[in-house]
Amino acid sequence: MSLAAYCVICCRSLGTSTPPPKSSTYWKDIRNIIKFTGSLILGGSLFLTWEVLSLKKSLTLDTQVVEREKMKSYIYVHTVSLDKREHHDTFSTVDIEDHECAVWLLLRKSKSDDRTVRLQAVQEMLEARHWHDYQYRTIAQACDLRILIGLARSKGSDLRFFLPPPPLPSLQDDSSIEEELRHLLASLPQTELDESIQYFTSLALSESSQSLAAQKGGLWCFGGNGLPYAESFGEVPSATVEMFCLEALVKHSEISTHCDKIEANGGLQLLQRLYQLHKHCPKVQRSIMRVIGNMALNEHLHSTIVRSGWVSILAEAMKSHDIMEASHAARTLANLDRETVQEKYQDGVYVLHPQYRTSQPIKADVLFIHGLMGAAFKTWRQQDRDQALTEKVSEDETKYTTCWPQTWLAGDCPALRIISVDYDTSLSDWRARCPTERKSIAFRSNELLRKLRAAGVGDRPMIWVSHSMGGLLVKKMLLEASQRPEMSAVTDNTRGIIFYSVPHHGSRLAEYSVNIRYLLFPSLEVKELSKDSPALKILQDDFLKFAKEKNFQVLNFVETQPTNIGSMIKLHVVPVESADLGIGDLIPVDVNHLNICKPKKKDAFLYQRTLQFIRETLAKDLEN
Repeated sequence: MSLAAYCVICCRSLGTSTPPPKSSTYWKDIRNIIKFTGSLILGGSLFLTWEVLSLKKSLTLDTQVVEREKMKSYIYVHTVSLDKREHHDTFSTVDIEDHECAVWLLLRKSKSDDRTVRLQAVQEMLEARHWHDYQYRTIAQACDLRILIGLARSKGSDLRFFLPPPPLPSLQDDSSIEEELRHLLASLPQTELDESIQYFTSLALSESSQSLAAQKGGLWCFGGNGLPYAESFGEVPSATVEMFCLEALVKHSEISTHCDKIEANGGLQLLQRLYQLHKHCPKVQRSIMRVIGNMALNEHLHSTIVRSGWVSILAEAMKSHDIMEASHAARTLANLDRETVQEKYQDGVYVLHPQYRTSQPIKADVLFIHGLMGAAFKTWRQQDRDQALTEKVSEDETKYTTCWPQTWLAGDCPALRIISVDYDTSLSDWRARCPTERKSIAFRSNELLRKLRAAGVGDRPMIWVSHSMGGLLVKKMLLEASQRPEMSAVTDNTRGIIFYSVPHHGSRLAEYSVNIRYLLFPSLEVKELSKDSPALKILQDDFLKFAKEKNFQVLNFVETQPTNIGSMIKLHVVPVESADLGIGDLIPVDVNHLNICKPKKKDAFLYQRTLQFIRETLAKDLEN
């Protein structure tokens, strides 16, 4: 205001003053203008300075409020050795709000030396439904790997408990995933490997997308590495080469020292990048899960696997509606969980129930062993529904299951641990995944017996459920176990066996294959199923005598309809006389060889008779 008044007075004095002499008037006007301009600039500067200071004062933040908000989002922990943490209380007094205490008390519980207290802390975390995002993040950042794995293996766990995987390191210049996989494979030991590992490793290292496409000239690519690609025409995608690299990595990861090399050379991060890249390719993701699951068999790698961010990926996969994806994740997490799981699940051994931590006591085991060209999951699916049927079905019947042991049997007998086994088979050497890998029934039974014993099979009463050639493997495994003292628990705790169309006396498929052997080139597995096979006759005689001595309960099913083998061959694979073990009931069922182990619906005779046998055979064990 004073500045404005002064300007007005100056202007009026200029306007009302008497005109001075001409010579001095000019300089006097200039001096007045300079005074006016200087005063205006000085006053404006003072005014702006005052406004800035006032604005700064009004915007000053309360730093205590900011620090409290920081405490909700981040946790700052000083790095302390594990030895020191044992003697010092990690959780000191913190100025927090009352409703925050529950989170910190749970974290304190989770650090307890008492295993029971830690398990209770996990359960209480799962029951908390009113938390905010930052509280879940507090748990995710502060708890140790045992709690994280426990949360991942708990049904209904919130995915906010798990931090997202850390940023992946960038690829080298002008490098691709395929090349990185090759470098990882090349860094692994190449000596003292079995033929199968050598085959997949050499194939992955020597081939490229271009050479594969060049070799893939059609069905005339007989022999050599071109054989696996002779199934169709067209361009071979890079994913094909990546699959060969992953097959090799799966084999390498079965060796403990090679797992250390994979981890040291950045394999966990590379596999994670590949997993995210192939979100819509379940086959690639399952192969990656197999590698991680094998690495999880080594306890000294657990902390590295957790830090690399795999727990959040596995926890999400556990919630998948795809039974195969969820089962691969469940196997890996079970191998990581040393709090509640003593068993170790090697490659090809999958727990169908229970896949989560449970308070339900497990009293017995049921093991499912598939047959020729089968698989751990697809063999035991519900029979494909006939779309031509127009009759009304109930709501329960419309819920098709891709694995009835996991859905139906687990629901009817929750006290069972249900395991399904996977192994590679082929009808012909033309279609063998590994031409150098020709495994006899004796070799496979010894391999599977070792894996199942590591999974704790034999520690509880159990029933074997087998289809086709899988029944021959069960017979061979039990005979092998009876001759080895360290495996005696397997035979001692076997209560019964279910055989779905098992060719105890040979299969017509083997006879047909031998007759056209120069075209089909039957695999070793098929040759061993022929009626004149000495090994098959010895196996039948020895097992029949052994089963009578042990008083095993036996149930036999057999198909009565022929099976389509390809588009031109229709064959009765296992006739009634071959499916007769010599003990136990023999029940003919009006289905073909593939559907003998696939009930049409839950109340179908095939499933209900199976369920009845399991309940009756394990009645005393389930009651105890």
